[in-house]
Amino acid sequence: MSHTVREKQKLLNRVRRIKGQIEAIERALEDERGCNEVLQQITSCRGAMNGLLAVVLEDHIRTHLVDADQHDDDTQGSATEQLIEVVHSYFK
Repeated sequence: MSHTVREKQKLLNRVRRIKGQIEAIERALEDERGCNEVLQQITSCRGAMNGLLAVVLEDHIRTHLVDADQHDDDTQGSATEQLIEVVHSYFK
């Protein structure tokens, strides 16, 4: 992912915010807070993870997959197959 260097700080900031959200979930569970509060924190974290996934996936598609099949670089399989594999892994 050498192409992510230009966005490295933005990605790291997202990851650090997610890490903080995970730690908040852990504290809420340790403090036996209400289900509603824990569920809200979990859904917020999930949204943040989905946002991170969307940014990285979009960059991957734009950088590696758009028109990649036309160049026929078969080192990692076709661009179509790569995208299908990523989408399938997301829904597991």
